Amino acid sequence: QVQLVESGGGLVQPGGSLRLSCAASGFNLDYYNIGWFRQAPGKEREGVSCISSSDGRIYYSVKGRFTISRDNAKNTVYLQMNSLKPEDTAVYYCAAAFRRCSDSGSLYSYWGQGTQVTVSS
Repeated sequence: QVQLVESGGGLVQPGGSLRLSCAASGFNLDYYNIGWFRQAPGKEREGVSCISSSDGRIYYSVKGRFTISRDNAKNTVYLQMNSLKPEDTAVYYCAAAFRRCSDSGSLYSYWGQGTQVTVSS
């Protein structure tokens, strides 16, 4: 069964850090471009970061604070989030796209269930 499972979300104070994990089962992440998206209440889903399968190229919309990485041996992709702000509060999703990285969710074939990140004092 093909599955993506996110973990690592939680409540953190402004300025804090979290590391989200996206673990895949049923398929090999090596061959997929993996994106992180987030959706805050009342807002549209937005792309946060993506790492390419072909050349490891990385794309960010949140530059300087978030870092995406992949561990192919563990079939897992990570999103390290530092200096978190209240506006980062959202449900974070990882997704897998075969063709390429994109801000458009329509290119992604597989989605996780999401993990809640809340930044609040």
